[in-house]
Amino acid sequence: MDLLVTTASYLSIGLGVVALLIGSLGLVRLPDVYARIHAVGMIDTAGASLIILGMVIHAGFTLVSAKLILIGVFMFFTSPIATHALARAAHKMGVVPVGRNLDKPARKTAKKAAKTSVKPPVQRKAKPKSAAAKRRPS
Repeated sequence: MDLLVTTASYLSIGLGVVALLIGSLGLVRLPDVYARIHAVGMIDTAGASLIILGMVIHAGFTLVSAKLILIGVFMFFTSPIATHALARAAHKMGVVPVGRNLDKPARKTAKKAAKTSVKPPVQRKAKPKSAAAKRRPS
């Protein structure tokens, strides 16, 4: 039984560490603030939760595990709120996502709609009369 508990706790802690390493790789490799915040915000919550779960399994049902569960619940709720606050602050500061311009698709769509829409017939101006026809009889 002790071997099973130890194996389960080490496996959970190991998965949490791997998840955090993948999140840190995303932090380094992703192009802009918004993608980095999204990657780290998702993965750090999962990684920290797995690590805390491993520590709870290793500690057994004691006062320490109750405290660890409270820390996990606190992190589960505060991490998404913190990443949202960072993204909102970046948006208010005028940080634009890299490689994405939302105006271009709108222009292309408007041009495409203009090409495919039915146009009203064009009224042509009357041709000017020749010089002989313009003369008035005297």
